[in-house]
Amino acid sequence: MDMNEIKEIFFQECEEQLAELESGLLKLNDGDRDPETVNAVFRAVHSIKGGAGAFGLDDLVAFAHVFETTLDCVRSNKLEPTQDVLKVMLRSADVLADLTNAARDGGSVDESRTRGLVKELEALANGETVQASAPAPVAAKAPEAVAPKPTDDSGFQPIPFSFTDFADETTPLMEAPTFQITFKPHASLYSKGNEAALLLRDLSRIGEMSINCDMSELPGLDKLDPEASYFSWTVSITTDKGEEGIRSVFEFAEWDCDLEITPVLSDAAGDDEELPMIPVPFDLSALDEDADHAPAVEAVSAEDTDVAVAVETAVATTQIAQSVNAAIEKREAAAAPAAAQTNANAAANASAGQTIRVDLDRVDRLINLVGELVINQAMLSQSVIENDASGTSAVNMGLDELQQLTREIQDSVMAIRAQPVKPVFQRMSRIVREVADMIGKQIRLVTEGENTEVDKTVIDKLAEPLTHMIRNAVDHGIETPEKREAAGKNPEGTIKLSAKHRSGRILIELQDDGAGINRERVRQKAIDNDLIAADANLTDEEIDNLIFAPGFSTADKISDISGRGVGMDVVKRSIQALGGRISISSRPGHGSTFTMSLPLTLAVLDGMVVTVAGQTLVVPLTAIVETLQPEAKNIHSFGSNQRLISIRNSFCPLVDVGRVLNFRPTQADPVEGVALLVESEGGGQRALMVDAIQGQRQVVIKSLEANYTHVPGIAAATILGDGRVALILDVDAIVSASRGQPLKQEMSLAATG
Repeated sequence: MDMNEIKEIFFQECEEQLAELESGLLKLNDGDRDPETVNAVFRAVHSIKGGAGAFGLDDLVAFAHVFETTLDCVRSNKLEPTQDVLKVMLRSADVLADLTNAARDGGSVDESRTRGLVKELEALANGETVQASAPAPVAAKAPEAVAPKPTDDSGFQPIPFSFTDFADETTPLMEAPTFQITFKPHASLYSKGNEAALLLRDLSRIGEMSINCDMSELPGLDKLDPEASYFSWTVSITTDKGEEGIRSVFEFAEWDCDLEITPVLSDAAGDDEELPMIPVPFDLSALDEDADHAPAVEAVSAEDTDVAVAVETAVATTQIAQSVNAAIEKREAAAAPAAAQTNANAAANASAGQTIRVDLDRVDRLINLVGELVINQAMLSQSVIENDASGTSAVNMGLDELQQLTREIQDSVMAIRAQPVKPVFQRMSRIVREVADMIGKQIRLVTEGENTEVDKTVIDKLAEPLTHMIRNAVDHGIETPEKREAAGKNPEGTIKLSAKHRSGRILIELQDDGAGINRERVRQKAIDNDLIAADANLTDEEIDNLIFAPGFSTADKISDISGRGVGMDVVKRSIQALGGRISISSRPGHGSTFTMSLPLTLAVLDGMVVTVAGQTLVVPLTAIVETLQPEAKNIHSFGSNQRLISIRNSFCPLVDVGRVLNFRPTQADPVEGVALLVESEGGGQRALMVDAIQGQRQVVIKSLEANYTHVPGIAAATILGDGRVALILDVDAIVSASRGQPLKQEMSLAATG
């Protein structure tokens, strides 16, 4: 694995840590004071800082250090996580995410915003009160160090810090505390790619230190285990970074060593004389040099600060390393079987509960292969059925079992791509905060069903429409605090985002407790924009759906948030592209609810196979409410070419699918066909008339645009068990065509059936 792959893994882990960070901060913002929540937030920032330091991402490390220090004050109960404090930390989490993305993608981050947050975080850590507000530009200069505040009655003295802490690591230490470190690596430290000498080198960079290496446990070469650990070190270091700074050096190795850090009191300085020390500077860069001899290393006093002593130490370490390598080569053949057995046992013990990262392309290829397996299984079953009239042969029974196994394999493979919607929901929290701060509103986002799983392809394409809807709810839905108080509401508005499974689909609801849709204003805007006639008789539902019309907007002026004539029409197109539907319900004065119904996966679907004018079509099962056989007495003509069907004392438009798709020149007799009652995107119903129903089955979706071209009224295609290609009907497009929007069908589809 090269460095680029390791770095990519680091950024993937950063995404998880950032999600954990935001989740924990939101819990704290909701009143959760569980110490484990605070620790989880601290660990997230600490882990990002540690990994960023390994790759030399200085900007990310510097900001994470300031953020981490402030979180440490909360963790140690020196800083109360009030609403104002958490607002600063939530905005800091946003900046940390921006810095991470910039480090990964090569972009840039607004430096004035970063510096402003650094000052706020430093002030919080130093015990000062800040007013959490929207980020504002500040002077482009490095923040100055804050002078220490006098110790209060509790004995706590906040430690000031700033970016200047990282500017010059050679700054003389002024009365910095001294610590004694006992460090003994385990064998697991080396097996994971860590190196004790490099850890000691990094330790030397944070302060002045003396070091003693204990090699008393090192056996002769004939008894040397190349995978064991024999050395230990005792270090005395004077540093202003404190114990936390020391532990940060060992953060990736602390679980693979015995580490003890003890402050050294000033009156116990004489005790250090009992320890033989190698003086500073401890320059381990000499590890790369070759040497012809390995002189014995003698302990010297701390006054003999000669670089040559460090070089001799490095040379001795190099010779020991060479001896170990020689021993490894000699014993490799003999040790291989035992090592293999040890590794096998370790793998068996560690297998439980582990996860692996798999390239998404590999998963997609597996899904495609399973899809082909489903198609071939259906073809084989069709052939056996055609040649076995009785249907009771052993081959037929075996195929039934194969069909069940194929379905289980398909469900299991699809589950691999299934992911919770939590990452998308968490991303919306930031949008709510930023937009609300921009327009001066108080809004709280509540999420439910974050662990509801859906295909990753759906999740990736869900972010854009949700972003538009969130911005619309913040800008148009929720009133200003003054208007809410005047209406007797809480000045803080609430937006609720929820997800749940229902009937093989995922329902995502976005609900706000704002003013609701002003239907009179929407209607007038639609008339002014020539979207509807002035005398049009529309229901409340139809008026609400006018906001999805292209170019429709009720904003009085253009802003950075809305009013540009785009937004909700984009939402509708995006949802339809996912094979979903969106509907609105609104109560004036109480708020609005947008409901999106989406398929769980874009790879397979359960459908009803039907015949229309000699063509075989598949209607998505989730769109069908019921099927019925029309009777002549229930069919009523309306206008020149419109027909209605009476269903349980209500009338529903009857749509001839064959006529809409130009499969036939005239409308067929509905009595001779079958009606499929379907739900349209606006919540209304239509009866789609087809000639016959062949059956219900699960089909593998094949993109028609990728393999052929776009066909109006057709969503995709599939391969049936007899090898024929069947077109998957776009129900919403057919319903729209029945409302006076004819499909531009310029080609015959007869050859594709």
